[in-house]
Amino acid sequence: MPSADRRLQARRTPRQVRAELTRERILTAAAHVFAEYGYAAGTTNRIAERAQVSIGSLYQYFPNKDAILASLLIRHIDRGVWTGAEEVDLAPGTLEQLVRAMVRDAIEHHRDDPQLLRIMIEEASLSQELLDTIERHGQDRTQQIRDLLARHPDVRVRDLDTATELIVFTVEINTHKLMAAPRTAPVETLENELTDMITRYLRG
Repeated sequence: MPSADRRLQARRTPRQVRAELTRERILTAAAHVFAEYGYAAGTTNRIAERAQVSIGSLYQYFPNKDAILASLLIRHIDRGVWTGAEEVDLAPGTLEQLVRAMVRDAIEHHRDDPQLLRIMIEEASLSQELLDTIERHGQDRTQQIRDLLARHPDVRVRDLDTATELIVFTVEINTHKLMAAPRTAPVETLENELTDMITRYLRG
């Protein structure tokens, strides 16, 4: 994986509630600006104006819009934790139901703003914080799904660790690609096809 760019590091880590709210307001404004104008025309001046802060205040938190976009992607990843996994574990049901819950969670996390998702995928540069977040999220998600699959009696694969990594990658890459692109098929079709494919694979 490419090395991280130090120019993408946020300049200020909020320590007070007011500062954290200002930082979040800048990120929320940036998400709207990028979605409305695109990344090239989504300038820091427009972001500051939308966030109702001075351009000087914006630069106290972020050195440039690349750093803002990297932070947006970090926030997106951190919000993608599968909080419903515990409920699935308590009532696992059929293997198809387990897989569908996993696929649906990934889709729901990416369906709100496909244009912004596309910009994050195509334009975001790699900061060290972003690299660390991607690695941590991947490890957590893989372990979470592995634990669920290990307890389900219908799973029949030769190597559970490898199978879990393949499943996580398959769901993530296809969800990102298909949710960010203009769709000709309904979201439900994506959910059904991914669910069927993964369920058949796990049954061996």
